[in-house]
Amino acid sequence: MKNIFKFLAVIYLFFNYSCNAQQMVQTPNDAHKLKTFEQQFINKPLKNLLKEIKPEIKTSYGNIGDPSYFSFRFIESEEIKRRLLENNSLGLYVYVKETLDWDFTKRPKGIEYLWTKEDIEKYGDLKVIRIKVIGND
Repeated sequence: MKNIFKFLAVIYLFFNYSCNAQQMVQTPNDAHKLKTFEQQFINKPLKNLLKEIKPEIKTSYGNIGDPSYFSFRFIESEEIKRRLLENNSLGLYVYVKETLDWDFTKRPKGIEYLWTKEDIEKYGDLKVIRIKVIGND
């Protein structure tokens, strides 16, 4: 009986630790993997794609045009302003099927471009239709 309990405990620990998959994007430069595996995210909720990104998204912008998209950056907006345009940071663009409700006047002053947990809750169910990665090739 003790052996069965030990065996089950070992099996549980093995599956508990080995089944936790590593996120696809470990560093900002890994964002190109999202484009490579784009079909895995098409017509799926944005929150599924965001779960695959380990580095913190520090800056975001929502374009309410047609199609609507998010522009994500892994650096602060002040740092973007300091860099030369041609040496700017990697940009991750995620196009969504639905029209965005992105209004800068409703976002807190001074942190309009900050991507928050509230944004994930608000926009997480939008369906991804395209992924584009620009810079740092």
